[in-house]
Amino acid sequence: MADLFEQTAGTHEPLAARMRPRTLDEYIGQDHIVGKGRLLRRAIAADQLTSVIFYGPPGSGKTTLARVIANHTSSNFITLNAVLTGVADIRKAIADADDQRKLYSRKTILFVDEVHRWNKSQQDALLPWVENGTIILIGATTENPFFEVNKALVSRSRVFQLKPLTRDDLLKAAQQALNDTERGYGHWKVEFESGALEHLVDTANGDARSLLNALELAVETTPEVWAPNAKPPVPSWGSTIYISKEAAEESIQKKVVLYDRDGDYHYDIISAFIKSLRGRDPDAACYWLARMVKAGEDPHFIFRRMLISACEDTGLADPHAISVVESCAQAFDRVGLPEGRYFLAHAALYLSTAPKSNSSMAFFDALSSVEHEDAEVPNHLKDSSRDAEGFGHGAGYLYPHAYRDHWVAQQYLPDALVGRVFYTPSTQGYEAKIHEEVLSRREAQIASLIETGFIGQQVNPIGDWWVKAHFKGGTEKKEENLTYSPENKQKTAILDKAQRSWMSRLETTRAQSLLTLRNNIMQCAHILRHHRVLVWNADDMLLTFECVRLTAEGSTCAVCRSAQSKNLIDQYASTLSQLDKPEVAILPQKESLSNGAIAKASLLFKDILFDRLLLRDIVAKPEDAKYLAQNILQSFTGTKNAQRDIAFDEESNLNKDIPPLLAPEASVILCQRIPKEGQRLSVYLSEADSQLAQEFAEAENSFFKESENPLFAFDATSIEQSLSQAGLTVGMTTDTLDEKRQLSAEEIERWFSEQSQYGSHIRSVLGKETTVRIQQLLTSTTKNKAVTWKTPYALYTCRLSK
Repeated sequence: MADLFEQTAGTHEPLAARMRPRTLDEYIGQDHIVGKGRLLRRAIAADQLTSVIFYGPPGSGKTTLARVIANHTSSNFITLNAVLTGVADIRKAIADADDQRKLYSRKTILFVDEVHRWNKSQQDALLPWVENGTIILIGATTENPFFEVNKALVSRSRVFQLKPLTRDDLLKAAQQALNDTERGYGHWKVEFESGALEHLVDTANGDARSLLNALELAVETTPEVWAPNAKPPVPSWGSTIYISKEAAEESIQKKVVLYDRDGDYHYDIISAFIKSLRGRDPDAACYWLARMVKAGEDPHFIFRRMLISACEDTGLADPHAISVVESCAQAFDRVGLPEGRYFLAHAALYLSTAPKSNSSMAFFDALSSVEHEDAEVPNHLKDSSRDAEGFGHGAGYLYPHAYRDHWVAQQYLPDALVGRVFYTPSTQGYEAKIHEEVLSRREAQIASLIETGFIGQQVNPIGDWWVKAHFKGGTEKKEENLTYSPENKQKTAILDKAQRSWMSRLETTRAQSLLTLRNNIMQCAHILRHHRVLVWNADDMLLTFECVRLTAEGSTCAVCRSAQSKNLIDQYASTLSQLDKPEVAILPQKESLSNGAIAKASLLFKDILFDRLLLRDIVAKPEDAKYLAQNILQSFTGTKNAQRDIAFDEESNLNKDIPPLLAPEASVILCQRIPKEGQRLSVYLSEADSQLAQEFAEAENSFFKESENPLFAFDATSIEQSLSQAGLTVGMTTDTLDEKRQLSAEEIERWFSEQSQYGSHIRSVLGKETTVRIQQLLTSTTKNKAVTWKTPYALYTCRLSK
């Protein structure tokens, strides 16, 4: 069988095949998995790859990435196409891999294209060999591997999701093909009418293969004769080939629609459509409907989902919705396509503009009750036609039509469920008209039951099952995880050990409060598995190893102020694999915020563009906030070297510009203590002597407000203003860290000594005698007693303004 990567380069190959990248530097797009600093890039460069599965749409670069790996690795590399191979081919590949391992101690990488096409038995054949390390599997699939690939294989592999290429990525791929003299059209001057190349890019819709195929067709069919291998070549090298917009449109006439009626796109788009109907957004509903119709989705499937939505989401707020959708579905069956699209649009627009109510969910709450309780039918509701005389069934039943308004208050629920509320009408549409009537009848019914000795327990009218099913993610929008790795128990154990060692160096309560702080920072940072994270001032290790834990397919780097701290982090990380270890650098002593220390960190980490920068307590005086804002801006943009020296060449560090530290979409998280709002000692005296405590509090407040100490010359709002005025988009939250601690007599004595700025201020305001009295009372009051020490702090999220 021909090797997928067989080097038969020649002009007879399609342009898309000729232009496949050969190295990581040539690879276009997918920065979230192969960008500098990402785990996969480091693994490929170090030839330490483990089993991986690449999942993404056609033309996103799965097979190309496998080819790049083949060019980088020293391992035996075997390729199979799941469409063309069976168990016999798998056995042959396994035998070859086993020979390589036994005879040459050489690893084998097996690349399987379209791995989801293999059946379960074919995939099972690989399991033991992947398990014992004989084979390192690289699978490529357009289907979600969590559904289409053997779970045992997925659990032994890292999963990387490739996204459709961006417009900039496609333009770069096109320019690369136009400029390449060996594999592309660099020998000719290819010019485009305004908008022609852009049309090809936009129509390709993220698929590089479609773009290059269209580009090839446009270029090679424009000249009257295309014979590049003739001597001399026709057209001649250096001649101009002009691509009109008409030629571009003919080369790629139909937009590539990413859709698969059995795959993720199918379920994702119908989900977006239904949620648009539920959210009453007719514009979005029309768009997602058009996406499905354009891709050839079965209209009956769409109508089926709209029929469900008519009851689930519109419900009794508009009882006619189900009739409208059903009528449109029947009309579609009579008319068919293409005119039948009017009925699809009519139903979708009706549902997306109708009032909404999910009160039909009352049935499922009742169903939940049935599953937990098998209550007997009340005697007066039983069938009286058969055994009224013998058992008295039906006795006591009140016939509603015999009463005013054809209604009478009586018990209809079983005794065990009396008073239970399942249905609560909404205040939308039709239900708004019956809302008060339903509730008033229920109240009358319950009142009558109470009079006869019945009382029930009311519950939330929407069952717990529905809340859990519909509100898993809440209203906050989050980024998507684009990678997955099976649990690495050894790595987890090492990181847990590092955390325990770190905690053992702190008092128990102090450690717990810092863990709370760490969790709040991480929640604010929202770090994903593929992110590249830089921890600044990482000497205390509070954030470093948690970031290592979270960035399984990304990377964690740290900057320390001392070699001792770096050695400590390296020591804790020594048992991690080389790919999992954090990269640690020491901040040069001469560097500070005022001279751009943070922005210059890009020189320490080989031009990695970080997705998150974590900072703690970086501001010590008011001007630091302004310096910090400048550093963050320069970290996004990079800086020109204003001190170039012509005595040195351009490659010298003295003449190099400082490249950006942060990716354009990166976030900077700053956790900053606010000393000005710090703990007041006077609160500990409020019970012992309230009058003295009040005088003490006034003296303390004057110290924190009027002191010349730069630590008290800024607050949370002033830092936010400095960051915002620099042009950053800033979000801020404030909180307080509560810590149980004991105040020693020595500690209190230091605070009130004449050498202490705090103590000197209190003495100057209250006098020596009163200050001594406060010190003595504070010492006695807190002796052998744990007090709550409050540390106010602010969390900032900074992004580059768009």
